[in-house]
Amino acid sequence: MFTPRVSIIQAFVCPTMLIFRGIPASDGPVALTIGNFDGVHLGHQAMLQRMEDAAKKRGLPACVMTFEPHPREFFTPDQAPTRLTNLREKLELFEAYGVEQVFICPFNKRFSSIAADEFVSEMLHHRLKAKWMLIGDDFRFGAKRAGDLALLSEAGPRLGFEVEAMHSVMEAGLRVSSTAVRDALADGNLGLAHTLLGRPYSISGRVEHGDNLGHKIGFPTANIQLKHNRPPLWGIFAVELHGIGDKPLQGAASLGVRPTVKSNGRPTLEVHVFNFDRQIYNQHVRVDFLHKLRDEMKFPDLETLTAQIAADVANTKRFFETR
Repeated sequence: MFTPRVSIIQAFVCPTMLIFRGIPASDGPVALTIGNFDGVHLGHQAMLQRMEDAAKKRGLPACVMTFEPHPREFFTPDQAPTRLTNLREKLELFEAYGVEQVFICPFNKRFSSIAADEFVSEMLHHRLKAKWMLIGDDFRFGAKRAGDLALLSEAGPRLGFEVEAMHSVMEAGLRVSSTAVRDALADGNLGLAHTLLGRPYSISGRVEHGDNLGHKIGFPTANIQLKHNRPPLWGIFAVELHGIGDKPLQGAASLGVRPTVKSNGRPTLEVHVFNFDRQIYNQHVRVDFLHKLRDEMKFPDLETLTAQIAADVANTKRFFETR
């Protein structure tokens, strides 16, 4: 029998939500939904709302089981989709949408080998004491993805839990999915991504020290830590920076590998905030992407790059003036 290791993550990020790394022995019955929830888009939000409603009706805590890393990152890392949200971003969104407890399952060889029926009987029934469950109608689980809605529906009456399936959510003529959001971002269609997410696409992280090139050429930037090396969008953008003061700060952002100044640069997010001269190193901020100006380009020299940055800043200010 698989016995998971369990630890409680300190709740400095999400003070109203209990976060477990692993599957604990629950103190009482729970309402539960399971999934990767990458992006926490409108479809995910509908699941969380349905779970919250069912949990309140039954007097149960509203709980989410999710996986880290994404199973496709474990099985096929070279082919796995780019992340829409890092773990902290996902947890913050869970808390915002009313989740009370989160169980983060470390997805590794041992976890992936659990048989579907053992997952149901040991994890869901014995340890979590699930009394009500909501899954997507295409959700699969257990070794070789053998578990599905039919297996859960058969086990429910025997083990004493209810099972409900969540069907697809449609928006703008599309099935809302993490893939649809990724496609919109890759195409630079931030409006469609906003529609599917129910909010602007954002990246959050700590402000890091950079090489001070922006300051030297007259456009100082805040360098935002990226948790993954394959962001879902690239280019130059009009953005808002949250987390510094009470109001969002407007600016122009570059997300890319900086080909003019680096031959083998790693993905970097830099934000030039308008009319701002404070030091904000190590502060955690969120960047909302509102409008794409252009793709990233390689320029022949620093002078040409500087002239283009000036044009980008002017275009960004015009975007905010007419927004």
